[in-house]
Amino acid sequence: MTDGELVKLFFDRSERALEALEEKYGGLMRKLARNILRDERDAEECVSDARLALWNSIPPQKPENLMAYAARVTRNLSTKAYHRNTAQKRNSAYDAALDELAEVLPDENTPEAEALKTELAGLINRFLSEQSRENRVLFTRRYWFSDKVPDIAKRLGMTENGVYVRLSRLREKLRRYLEKEGYSL
Repeated sequence: MTDGELVKLFFDRSERALEALEEKYGGLMRKLARNILRDERDAEECVSDARLALWNSIPPQKPENLMAYAARVTRNLSTKAYHRNTAQKRNSAYDAALDELAEVLPDENTPEAEALKTELAGLINRFLSEQSRENRVLFTRRYWFSDKVPDIAKRLGMTENGVYVRLSRLREKLRRYLEKEGYSL
């Protein structure tokens, strides 16, 4: 079933839309939630909340790329749940990925960072568009999907050390790119 057909089911308010969403993107949504939350029950609850959010937002939204839309909704809900669940604790895997990027990006909780969030997202997207496909996959698997380094290494046929080295070089290139574009760190 194509994304267009699936979105049409949502517009028709057919319960088949939720079944088709689960068949097509349920695994991706669960993996993303598990990568962030590291707890199966919390991840399942988050995916359930994401399905409800998609049901409530389509219509009026009509996403052209349903996979990206479902992933973004799932990631946003998972991140909120993560922050709620770990207000006083640390989730080593997700925090490790965030800590790696903290060397390059400013603290998101400052007013200045909030004001520049859209500009920064555009710069990062432009930076990634200039990278090789493998580097884009590497970067997004680690920092957007929060995949573990061993999983990335296996997916890309690399050693874990190779992944760490490439990620380090990518972060440094990103830092230099942002500075060149006038984004002060």
